[in-house]
Amino acid sequence: MPKLVDVSHQITDGMTTSPGLPEPAVEESTAASGAAPGHEASTGRVTMVGATGTYVEMPAHRYRDGADLADLDLTRVADLPGAVVTATSSAPIGPEAFSGLDVRGRAVLVRTGWDRHWRTEAYGRPDHPYLTEAAAKALVDGGATLVGIDSVGVDDTSSAAEGARPALAVLLAAGIPVVSHLCLLDQLPEEGFAFFAVPAKVRGMAAFPVRAFALTD
Repeated sequence: MPKLVDVSHQITDGMTTSPGLPEPAVEESTAASGAAPGHEASTGRVTMVGATGTYVEMPAHRYRDGADLADLDLTRVADLPGAVVTATSSAPIGPEAFSGLDVRGRAVLVRTGWDRHWRTEAYGRPDHPYLTEAAAKALVDGGATLVGIDSVGVDDTSSAAEGARPALAVLLAAGIPVVSHLCLLDQLPEEGFAFFAVPAKVRGMAAFPVRAFALTD
């Protein structure tokens, strides 16, 4: 029987996704108004930035005329043949990590193991794993449909990088959605699964949380 594997983090009130990003505020309340006698209606509100938890980034994040969430074609984020690439040995992940792998039309998920640090001070350290610009270009040239990683992001965030995001820029310029802060990729096979990471259809937003999951054989 097929198996569903959730590879996204939950969002909780006051959590930290990445150092420096505003924390989400989750409010829940109940009200009797409009409900049947003896019943209460539960309402809630979440205030957060788009880059919260496990989220997808769209081209509009870097490019003024790029597609945003409302423009997103579901074929870019749903029912994609997936491939897990394990790269746990060093921080910079180069194109050799994808050598010999057919990425065309696939969701390429990079397993670094960094998700073990989630919700700890270690998670935001600048030595987290990331893709080099050459690696991003290799994925674009290979025809990848989506790229995901179980780390802070696909780019170097150290002070030496001075805010440059070359890997993200290369991927988004090619129209490839990028999913950051995945988890539990060790529970997936290297191949033979379908990947889903669908955000809400919000006009004017370039990043938003997703419920990322895989359907395995």
